[in-house]
Amino acid sequence: MNEMTPLAMAPRARKPDWIRVKAPTSVGFAETKAMMRRLNLNTVCEEAACPNIGECWTKKHATVMILGDTCTRACAFCNVKTGMPRAVDVLEPQHTADAAAELGLEHIVITSVDRDDLPDGGASQFVKVIEALRRTTPRTTIEILTPDFRNKAQAAVESIVEARPDVYNHNLETVPRLYPTIRPGARYYASLRLLESVKRHDPSIFTKSGVMMGLGEERLEVHQVMDDMRSADIDFLTMGQYLQPTPRHAKVAEFVTPKAFDAYAGVARAKGFLLVAASPLTRSSYHAGDDFARLRAAREAKLGAARG
Repeated sequence: MNEMTPLAMAPRARKPDWIRVKAPTSVGFAETKAMMRRLNLNTVCEEAACPNIGECWTKKHATVMILGDTCTRACAFCNVKTGMPRAVDVLEPQHTADAAAELGLEHIVITSVDRDDLPDGGASQFVKVIEALRRTTPRTTIEILTPDFRNKAQAAVESIVEARPDVYNHNLETVPRLYPTIRPGARYYASLRLLESVKRHDPSIFTKSGVMMGLGEERLEVHQVMDDMRSADIDFLTMGQYLQPTPRHAKVAEFVTPKAFDAYAGVARAKGFLLVAASPLTRSSYHAGDDFARLRAAREAKLGAARG
């Protein structure tokens, strides 16, 4: 179990106008929240204090966070609590599938806390959730956002790939230079190898990764991360603004402007990603269903061009 290394207790920087969102008040939001509580499901929308929760939950979209609400790591950017997790909930896979059915989801995103305490890092629970979804809502496409399965990655990834999710996402989060302070429990190149191994085992699965902006990264460092991702054959890049959840977390070094995000997106597209989502409010699972449809269309267009 890790404890968060105390950072400077700096007040959170005032957000610019382009990053502000309205507080959630809709009926759809309340109904989604009630259903998640009834099925005893956690969501990264709540635990990570996502700014898009009002919009997504109003539309009955939610990202389920399996394996509990307590993480065994303490990354400097993340608002999920750290501690000793509870035992794995054996009903969680079916409850997740029931939620997808009740919401009528065409696309679902499943993520998790880090579970370094488990022999497989929690990979078998991802497999069980995928299997439950295939049984209960076979038309629902499945996107997973996994941790790095530290010291367990090869076997863990192989087992999940064999369950055939439609999209395999694992976020690099930031540039290598900032890992010691922002993501100290992880290793940049290990995360790259994880995503590369997904493609090696099953090239038909879309791979996806994301980075947070505004942590002190330099422009050329971000371009290098893009090159590293393309070397690992990653299909889809997401880029969004880091927001400091509490004074104990890493400070915002910069609020990146929408214009700068557009410039990064242009560079990324030129480097060959099938899809790029880059804006201050972009998050890994924001508009994931629409993006999946665009991914498939982009792949079909690329294959058609190659045949023609």
